[in-house]
Amino acid sequence: MHRTLAILALIALAGCSGGALAPATPAARPDLQGSRTRAATDAASGQPGESSAGLPGESSAGLPGESSAGLPGESSAGLPGESSAGLPGESSAGLPGASFACPGVPAAGTAACTAAINLNVPPSANPGLPAAAIPGLHPADLQSAYGLASQLPGGTVAIVDAYDDPTAEADLAVYRAAFGLPECTSANGCFRKVNQRGQSGSYPSLDTGWSAEIALDLDMVSAACPRCSIVLVEADSALLDNLGAAVDVAVGLGAQAVSNSYYAVEWANQSAEDAHYRHDGVAITASSGDRGYPSYPAAAATVTAVGGTALSRSGSGWSETGWKYAGHGCSKYVSRPWFQAHLRCSTREAVDVSAVADPQTGVATFSTTGGGWYVAGGTSVGAPLIAAAYALSGRLTAPGYSYQRWQSFHQIDGSGYHQLTGIGSPSGLGGL
Repeated sequence: MHRTLAILALIALAGCSGGALAPATPAARPDLQGSRTRAATDAASGQPGESSAGLPGESSAGLPGESSAGLPGESSAGLPGESSAGLPGESSAGLPGASFACPGVPAAGTAACTAAINLNVPPSANPGLPAAAIPGLHPADLQSAYGLASQLPGGTVAIVDAYDDPTAEADLAVYRAAFGLPECTSANGCFRKVNQRGQSGSYPSLDTGWSAEIALDLDMVSAACPRCSIVLVEADSALLDNLGAAVDVAVGLGAQAVSNSYYAVEWANQSAEDAHYRHDGVAITASSGDRGYPSYPAAAATVTAVGGTALSRSGSGWSETGWKYAGHGCSKYVSRPWFQAHLRCSTREAVDVSAVADPQTGVATFSTTGGGWYVAGGTSVGAPLIAAAYALSGRLTAPGYSYQRWQSFHQIDGSGYHQLTGIGSPSGLGGL
């Protein structure tokens, strides 16, 4: 299934459905934090074209328009809220043991957060729970799995989300204290919270789903870059107009990397929002979504689109496979960027890199509105994690830089680009 295409001096990218990206002369990629193995591609739970539950056009359970189990509006087994076999929390046949913090498919021009909560692990309301008793992946786990040099000072990372989390700073303090991370408060200048106009105070209304999203995002920046400063910008609502304006405010406040853990269903006029996600010298990340199809702003050409994986320990190292619910595929409206010139899609591929997203192998997080300590996933995890990794590296570039250095990533579903997981997950900071 895999095929190799050489390209001049930089990269070779092969077909999206399980194809490979490889250099003309293979080079060894260092194993920074212990070995990681990918699941056998011919396993029953493998990826596209390699199992009975593969991806689009390659199995009887593919994605939209290409099998009898396509995406919303295209089959009787579509995704959340649109069929009797939707995703978590939206039907009796959803993703096992999980629910979305922001359920339902957003209207055109409106976003939904992408946090998914593991329902198999009961939450604990005890903020003083010892680290050994806290379920989910801890900061040290994420640092190990992705080779993150967490001792570096890093820069300023902005979190952009909708609505207000009134306990954001207090919850962040609980998370960081539990895992021995340095304090990050408004008092010591590490943390700052502002509204869509860049002002402290006069925050938008509370939304419990987005509040859980904010808590998760702040925790993931802290896990990946404990010494980064954090700016939380709360948009008035989930309209892309407001979220985009909040991104501009974040950049104006000096953020070097901006994380956006939300998705909107692509729509014909989405390019009107592009300017908000295009800032020279600022790395902008976005979750690819948890619906299996391309989404915006992840599909914007200047954004690093972060897909999802399942991450678990394997001996002394880590094992990582693609999470099939992560948004991916060919954008309906965005032209193919130069750095994806050798991919099969004639438009923008909606995933560049990936990180853990499966809530069943999810991360520890603390949110008062969410009930305390619990395990979370969704592509919400990856956007702030990768943004923090950009702040660690100090190379605040568009995604093209990473494609030129694809060997600095752990290729998850083959030796190179894969439509579900992009060029892979970080293996150190060399590609960011």
